[in-house]
Amino acid sequence: MASASGCKLSASPVLFVLNVALILLLITAKSASASQERTKTEEFNVRPGGVVHSFSQKMGEYSCSFTYASQGGTNEQWQMSVGLSEDDRLFSCSVWRPQGKSYLFFTQFKAEVTGAKIEYGSAFSQAAVGGNKDVELKAEEYTVGESTVTHNEGKFRAELSKLTIIARTRHDEL
Repeated sequence: MASASGCKLSASPVLFVLNVALILLLITAKSASASQERTKTEEFNVRPGGVVHSFSQKMGEYSCSFTYASQGGTNEQWQMSVGLSEDDRLFSCSVWRPQGKSYLFFTQFKAEVTGAKIEYGSAFSQAAVGGNKDVELKAEEYTVGESTVTHNEGKFRAELSKLTIIARTRHDEL
């Protein structure tokens, strides 16, 4: 896991599970109408050709954008979900290929949030689908900053299928 400063941290398994649980809650909470208003998922095409493309979504005053360039194959259907926790303190953004694995070669990627500071960010070469597990990119392949998760030039191996971000929306006072 990486901190907002980009430094890699060793996190307890409990913290990791809590982060993943929060992400899943924000993404999949579709049954209650209040939850529907707090999450939004849209499909978009990831297009090859080496040209830089971008897709973004807003949730209230917060936004997430995914900027990339890829090569090979044809368009792929991807999804972006954004959400706010019930107390409005956490904003989440997930970008993924629902089929679990992308066959495109990404030459670059960057996910950026505005209005919030990243607490947790991760990138994956494979998304969990059909009994498969998420496969996280190696730590040297990407960097997590205060507002971005981005590839590391020369280290990134061109495989991307999922990005996940949880960001704090306001400063907690003691």
